[in-house]
Amino acid sequence: MRIGAHVRSDSPLDEATSLDVDLVQLFVTDPQKWNKPVVDESLAAVRDSSVDVVVHSSYVINVASLNNRIRIPSRKALAQQATVAAELGALGMVVHGGHVRDGEDPAEGVANWRKLFERQAETGGFEVPIWIENTAGGDRAMARRFDAIARLWDAVGEFGAGFCLDTCHAWAGGEELVDVIERVKAITGRVDLVHLNNSRDEFDSARDRHANLASGSINPEILAAVAAESGAPIILETPGEGIADDVAYLRGR
Repeated sequence: MRIGAHVRSDSPLDEATSLDVDLVQLFVTDPQKWNKPVVDESLAAVRDSSVDVVVHSSYVINVASLNNRIRIPSRKALAQQATVAAELGALGMVVHGGHVRDGEDPAEGVANWRKLFERQAETGGFEVPIWIENTAGGDRAMARRFDAIARLWDAVGEFGAGFCLDTCHAWAGGEELVDVIERVKAITGRVDLVHLNNSRDEFDSARDRHANLASGSINPEILAAVAAESGAPIILETPGEGIADDVAYLRGR
């Protein structure tokens, strides 16, 4: 099992070294803004190390949106961040499935995802694999419940889209975890990355609040089983004060 962590400090390589992880996930720009990403000194240090990298795209990105002021900048930002991810030698880039607003048709959001891949294919495709992540809440989300993910995959699967499973999001989104890998692979044919997170909230709460592996509402044994069954790299996005214990827990399985 390859175990990694989302790094939060200004020195991601130092954080990765202190946690003794195999890979790191990081942002390449402020996740709450539209800033253009650049490879600064701290990112270059990770690039030049033996630690593998996964890039998480900005939270502001929503390529499903029907609002031109969100969708068009989202497409641009995604392409820019994929370019920087490629400069870092990233294994892939995680992108949230996004959503449409109340009163809007989710099918149009799915169509916007397809248009994204179609447009990018015209210029040679994205420079790194794009891994779409399931999300915890929203009745008009593209990737909350698995029936919605199936509709999304019907539209984008042919473009080689990958899948990132977040266990907290699945649980909070109302999807059981016992057979989750089998169910996801039946839809997407693949699981490229697992965000292994416990949840502070109850099943089907629609709340995205991560907990450390042993302290949330999900049985940690189930989480460990999901990690083992996935065959994919694991990224912990759990609270920082307990993440070293989370790494140790998985290494002891």
